[in-house]
Amino acid sequence: MKEDFNDLVGFMTVARERNFTRAAAQLGVSQSALSRTVAGVERRMGLQLLRRTTRSVSLTDAGERLLSAIAPRFEEIEAEVDSLRAMTNQPNGTVRITTTDYAANSYVWPRLQPLLRQYPELKIELVNEYGLSDIVADRYDIGVRLGDQVAKDMVAVRIGPDMTMSIVGSPAYLQSRPQARTPQDLMLHSCINLRLPTRESLLPWELRKGRRELQVRVEGQLTFNNVYQMVDAALGGFGLAYVPKDLVEGQVRDGRLCWVLEDWYPTFVGHHVYYPSRRKSSRAVELVVEALKTGYQRGA
Repeated sequence: MKEDFNDLVGFMTVARERNFTRAAAQLGVSQSALSRTVAGVERRMGLQLLRRTTRSVSLTDAGERLLSAIAPRFEEIEAEVDSLRAMTNQPNGTVRITTTDYAANSYVWPRLQPLLRQYPELKIELVNEYGLSDIVADRYDIGVRLGDQVAKDMVAVRIGPDMTMSIVGSPAYLQSRPQARTPQDLMLHSCINLRLPTRESLLPWELRKGRRELQVRVEGQLTFNNVYQMVDAALGGFGLAYVPKDLVEGQVRDGRLCWVLEDWYPTFVGHHVYYPSRRKSSRAVELVVEALKTGYQRGA
């Protein structure tokens, strides 16, 4: 029996999201209707494709096999449709971008605003996350990360200068703690951590002095998944924060924050926009990439 393409899309969306509620919202249908759709596919195939519990959804072996078979074909269809749309030279559809909050605020959002005003039909979805997403599997069109984090099989274009990380604390906090003269002294301080998507994973503080490189696992009272909240906590005197240097230079000039272990600050290759080399880019994606690249070249 032939399967309805819409039913397969429903299954594929649930399989990717691992959640009926999110998948239903993405498809614009009710959760109950989507559940019936997937159950119908399973019934007609005579196979269980998903394992459902009250808290999670996972794929059976049959579900994994079906997803791996149909997902690339639907992606090819979407790519071809995007290519046909591009023939009109008018950007259509939604460009999904995975980035970090710092990159979004510093480079992405400021440069996309003129583009959105110029092309009202263009839609942008910005997702801030500190994990290294598989943009193909997670159905992003482009990603923005530091240059050394981009996979070698991606097309990558630089959009930002090299980034130096820093350690800062408020004067009030530093008066109450011993002076940090070495990276080991960080163990005597309350440090503000950044949570990565993996539940047990906190961002280590990478430090560099000449040829010496260290990764320090710090501890403290606070953990965030947003660098701007880390800065706010440091300003409030809750501890030391490891954040991009240019993000806090103004607060240091104003005397609200102070540099700590300044001779250990590392510099990383700047932010790049990247996308799969094997995929034909839509006109919308091309315009977004050009806007991000041109903004860097102009120093904006």
